[in-house]
Amino acid sequence: MKLLLASSSVVHGTGYLEHCADALREHYAGARRVLFVPFAVGDVSDRRGIVEDRFRSLGLEVDWLGADAGARHAVLSAEAVFVSGGNTFRLLATLYELDLVDHLRSRVLEGLPYAGASAGSNLACPTIRTTNDMPIVQPPTFAALDLVPFQINAHYIDADPTSTHQGETREQRIREFHEENTTPVVGLREGSWLEVQGDEIELRGTAGARVFMRGAEPFELVPPTALPAALTAPSG
Repeated sequence: MKLLLASSSVVHGTGYLEHCADALREHYAGARRVLFVPFAVGDVSDRRGIVEDRFRSLGLEVDWLGADAGARHAVLSAEAVFVSGGNTFRLLATLYELDLVDHLRSRVLEGLPYAGASAGSNLACPTIRTTNDMPIVQPPTFAALDLVPFQINAHYIDADPTSTHQGETREQRIREFHEENTTPVVGLREGSWLEVQGDEIELRGTAGARVFMRGAEPFELVPPTALPAALTAPSG
């Protein structure tokens, strides 16, 4: 299995996927085309050029997955896949509507190179329960691709001790998740990503991650570093 799971597609001061472009080039080595899954976004017409320019710079032509009768064949015949950011609920709901979840999971388990950013990274987790998005649509289930044995919280933000905002911090929300669930959560800051090669998972990038496990205090991971065994062991 070969995954690249980024916290975001854009980091402040850089272009689309620029911060992880070298890693993506290596990740997709040998592929000529990438199947771009845009369903997290309502209208992609204004970003097609940006997406295609980035992937051409990586030596790849883009095939856009459509919500139509040809979607299953496109997934089954893809050389590589990229799942965009946007709204995770809309992404998952559309994939279920098109009966693509099991087909996509099977292809990735067989070795199809998978990369995603934000919602696309959430999709690789057991569920989408740790997304930051509003449930603007209702998928039939929160169960996702279950490619990694932990949850990701993309765009993870540390609490600002000088802020007067009284709402929940991201850490408080993840602790609340662990009141009802046991799955570990990786709070992935912008500028960082996870690379999965078979059973090995490594944190890369610049900003690091904060790891939450039920019944334990959170701890920091500084890239480049392999994820600890407690995170990579299969659950259950």
